Amino acid sequence: MASTLANPRQAQSFRFVRCGYATGEAELVYAFDDGPDLIERIGFPDAPTLPEERKPAFSAALRLLHLIAGVSYYKAGVPPRIVVEGVPLDVATAEFLDQIYLHGLAEFAYQNKLDLRGRISFARHSREGGNPVLHSEKKELDPGLRRGDGQKPEVLWLPRRTLVPIGGGKDSLVSVEMLKSIREPMTAVWVGDSALIAACAQRTGLPMLNLKRRLAPELFEYNRLGAWNGHIPVTAINSAILLCAAILYGYDAIAFSNEASASAATLEYDGQPVNHQWSKSLDFERGLREYTKSHIAADMDYFSLLRPWSELAVTRAFARQTRYDDVFSSCNRNFRIRGERPADRWCGQCPKCHFVFLALAPFVAKPRLLGIFGRNLLDDATLASGFDALLEYREHKPFECVGEGGESRAAMYTLSQRPEWREDALIARFAEEILPQLNPAGLALEPLLAPSPEHFLPPRLQGLLDAA
Repeated sequence: MASTLANPRQAQSFRFVRCGYATGEAELVYAFDDGPDLIERIGFPDAPTLPEERKPAFSAALRLLHLIAGVSYYKAGVPPRIVVEGVPLDVATAEFLDQIYLHGLAEFAYQNKLDLRGRISFARHSREGGNPVLHSEKKELDPGLRRGDGQKPEVLWLPRRTLVPIGGGKDSLVSVEMLKSIREPMTAVWVGDSALIAACAQRTGLPMLNLKRRLAPELFEYNRLGAWNGHIPVTAINSAILLCAAILYGYDAIAFSNEASASAATLEYDGQPVNHQWSKSLDFERGLREYTKSHIAADMDYFSLLRPWSELAVTRAFARQTRYDDVFSSCNRNFRIRGERPADRWCGQCPKCHFVFLALAPFVAKPRLLGIFGRNLLDDATLASGFDALLEYREHKPFECVGEGGESRAAMYTLSQRPEWREDALIARFAEEILPQLNPAGLALEPLLAPSPEHFLPPRLQGLLDAA
């Protein structure tokens, strides 16, 4: 085994070697220094033949995927040089990647006590435009995928169909039901092998598309040997995968389900905001939209349907129907189905379990909520520290996809005013210990349910929020 494989922290450069596509599989190749190729594979099941007119756009999307997905490997060593082989990056591409790596790895840097500012820098070429020359030593690529002429992306005239990413939790299921209400043609899509997500996708009753992602096996060996490890911007990677899928299968829109709360930083460290959900934020959404329309396909629409809403507004919408109660889960520790009982889908110990329980409680009848989770998390005094973090009481918000502290405080206050909840251990503790330190006038639930004007919903969908 090469020394750089065993010691990625000692590497001086991280290389984007090549990317290619053939017969339903993309191949993304990376390396540290002159070490062995690290090959990631993305599977597109039953992929159709790519129409000639879409090949330049697919080529550009595939290169973007190659560049973004490299973050999974780069972070193992964070070497001082980033080398993109082949066609040089234009200024817009390099600057976009700088932002993705810097902000997408901000939590990773915080946890590992690293400063990536000034270290992450993608070399750029002054000539605007330009797409990759794709090649592969192991695959025979259609020469139609090759494009380096710097031309602006064309309108692809893709069919009006929407890819809706399913994550297994409440948010994407709210999006599905909203889009069903206007009979939007759509497909439930997800990346990976989660049985829980598959069960949610099946429950939607929509056509389904399950994309595959196989990381380079060497990455796990790196981690075993002590490489840098930590949080990466997974939503950014999945977004790039879905851009490729939309062009390949023929969809003109990708509708994520990221809410307004995702834009709020978890904390600030050394003058830099650290947001666990940065690749779900409005800033990332704006950046990818602009890049897609300027470099990939002028008529591809990437947006988040739930962007105008807070987490509490999303849970209110979810509470209005019950068809997903027995299949959805946001639990990160136990993200799989192990049996029939509700407890098999919710560990009850992680921040995601705590927040979803608390956020649903103001809008869901108590017996129904206990039926979903299998227990009353707000009547367990041993969970006090976990809920304190959600409230931002004595410590910062958890590094998880949870709502803002103000939302959690408003939900807890609302429950403290209701007879069926106020005697539960953590609600009683909140009323006695924490509430006296707060201004009740700032704990109202209703203002947090009002939609924000900041969003990128296409005109045909903007009325959905009002209807919901």
